[in-house]
Amino acid sequence: MRLQTTIEIFDYWNRIRGTADAPLKSQVEPSAVPHLLQSLFILEKRDGGDIGFRLAGTRICDLFGRDLRGERFSSLWANGQHTDIERTAMGVMDHAMPALFNATGYSTVGHQASFEIVMMPLRSRDGACDRLLGAITPAAAASWLEIVPLEFLALDRSRLLPTHFGRAAPADVRPVNEVVAGIGARFGQVMRRMVSQLLSVEAR
Repeated sequence: MRLQTTIEIFDYWNRIRGTADAPLKSQVEPSAVPHLLQSLFILEKRDGGDIGFRLAGTRICDLFGRDLRGERFSSLWANGQHTDIERTAMGVMDHAMPALFNATGYSTVGHQASFEIVMMPLRSRDGACDRLLGAITPAAAASWLEIVPLEFLALDRSRLLPTHFGRAAPADVRPVNEVVAGIGARFGQVMRRMVSQLLSVEAR
């Protein structure tokens, strides 16, 4: 975890959960982190079995050039990664274990940028984890991000984040994240080659 936004929202999530493995969604107070709101999102598990955006900050919506509320989370990701991304997000809720993603975003005209994405579980009053609090943050400033929307994200790496009492990741979660990370790394390499080839063709 390297970016200030990611660190701050993870620290906030840690504070409000106390000794619990995940805080109640009612404990999240936007007024406590006003400077982070534009980069935050909340995902929810929906009746159809998928995961969608309940809320998305203005900066996230600007990155993709549209309002993401109600959209399926996996729709932001590259073809071939939808199932793995959704399975990992479900795992974060099912096991109440936060996760960190490193991804590359690709624009419609071939630009690319690195992103850090964190997802942390939230509980309902009935005790079930059915929502995720998260943030999407570019690793470096890029002027084109304010002008050209991202077409999709490609996962490069993912890992579970340690929580209190040195709790280890459940055995059945680790393989999912390792598989997703491997697929993401290979896919990112392939996409970079494809983008380079496309740009070289256009330059001729």
